[in-house]
Amino acid sequence: MPRIDNHRFYTTALERHGYTAGGVHWNSAQTQTKRFEVIASLLPKQLERYTIIDAGCGFGDFFCYLGGRGRSPRSYLGLDCMKPMVEEAQKRTGCEIRRCNVLHDPLEEADYYVCSGAMNILERFETHLFITRCYEHSRRGFVFNLLEGRDDSMVYNYFRPAAIEALGRELGAEVKIRRGYLERDFTVAFYKREKEIGNGN
Repeated sequence: MPRIDNHRFYTTALERHGYTAGGVHWNSAQTQTKRFEVIASLLPKQLERYTIIDAGCGFGDFFCYLGGRGRSPRSYLGLDCMKPMVEEAQKRTGCEIRRCNVLHDPLEEADYYVCSGAMNILERFETHLFITRCYEHSRRGFVFNLLEGRDDSMVYNYFRPAAIEALGRELGAEVKIRRGYLERDFTVAFYKREKEIGNGN
């Protein structure tokens, strides 16, 4: 289970802020866009060749961000455990959006999995499981962000980049980490190594 009730956490934000960046607990549209910018920088330039699954897609804003910059993927599937998010994302993107709990529901394969913010209230074990499952179901890699700092919050889930880099090594991934774009935030790419891609994994 998350550190706090997931449904209440997001329902309260939706009631207060509506279908905006605040409705998914981002401080502002600007910080949300900055996170998207960093995730996109760790994906191939020619995204039209690749399939993407957005784990914890919220309103589908990452897909809209890519489309607004002429970088729509070959196919996009959004996953979210909240029904209001799924319904709004379907309207915004016109893509397939599924209600899904990444921690235990069946997952499909895609070239890349991405995740922005969806792990911010998980327990540490759940975070490791979320990352592992998304990485294992990707053919080329998983790109995601986390909050950086000491794990001393009763609400939010903070990590040290070194701990996530160690997890990547355990999974056999090539790891890239970006920091410094926002306070207490970092973005990680776990890439499959060429040997794995060549074997179709």
